[in-house]
Amino acid sequence: MLAIETLEVERYLVVGAMLFVLGAIGFLTRRNLILMVLSAELMLHGVSLTLVTFGRMHHSLEGQSFSIFILTVATCEAGLSLSLILALYKRTKSLDVELWSTLREAELPLPLLDDDQRKSKLTLPMLTSFPLLTPAGRAPEQRGTSGEIHTENGVSLSSSRSERK
Repeated sequence: MLAIETLEVERYLVVGAMLFVLGAIGFLTRRNLILMVLSAELMLHGVSLTLVTFGRMHHSLEGQSFSIFILTVATCEAGLSLSLILALYKRTKSLDVELWSTLREAELPLPLLDDDQRKSKLTLPMLTSFPLLTPAGRAPEQRGTSGEIHTENGVSLSSSRSERK
């Protein structure tokens, strides 16, 4: 009797693993958005079947409760992704994944390709001076045009005195 149950559990685990692997392969190899969503759903169902199998094997209802949670998340994911797919199709009349890179605001530049990123080097401007931060508990000082420092109480200090602080 125990050998029959073990064989049955192994079969369910193999089917769950096959569903997950087929979904992962479909998600990674397809370019059509609808097929990618269906592949993600297939992966979630494979995980759900595995959780139910482990719950039955250990005589607990936790696998079923996690499976219900996964199905709820999968339903929400399907609804959101299908609405995004409809919006993309309305705009581009195609479901190719490469077209997502063209969805940007008009004033933003085109995304850089890998070759462009290697060629362009980031140049940073050299800072000649760093900003002065106010110490905690003191009022900020304002510098005048002649190099004098004006404090909150109206006292003017020369720049040499402020450097000693």
